[in-house]
Amino acid sequence: MVRLSDLAGELRDHLLEAECHGFDTQPWVTGPPLRQRRVAIVTTAGLHTRSDRPFVLDSADYRVLPGDAQAGDLVSTHVSPNFDRTGFAQDWNIVFPLDRLRELERAGEIGSVADFHYSFMIASTPDLAEPAAHELALLLRKDRVDAVLLVPV
Repeated sequence: MVRLSDLAGELRDHLLEAECHGFDTQPWVTGPPLRQRRVAIVTTAGLHTRSDRPFVLDSADYRVLPGDAQAGDLVSTHVSPNFDRTGFAQDWNIVFPLDRLRELERAGEIGSVADFHYSFMIASTPDLAEPAAHELALLLRKDRVDAVLLVPV
């Protein structure tokens, strides 16, 4: 893991000046118990299928990841030199815990795993990703998703 003190001055200063948004800890909505919910993953690991287009600098869009994906189906093209892919290479569940969701579904802890999951890279400011986030919300609704596991990387 890269430490802030290890970064070059310009990059370190840029990160120190970045605005960190806070969020209320209250749920935005109420709903059924987790064992009845359909769950999708949204990660910022810059993942995509091997046949999909890679992420590029300033990407604010997302890639669709199939719910039946296997570890070897996905690659990460996260462009940050500070992004350490070691964990992903050893166990994809670190950035895309689909195996864990499948286990929870089999154990009856969640209702079902969504047909599709999504990955951003967010190599830009969050406000530039807002239109993609609104589009993604419609896709999640179409897949009947009522719970999302957010995996920030």
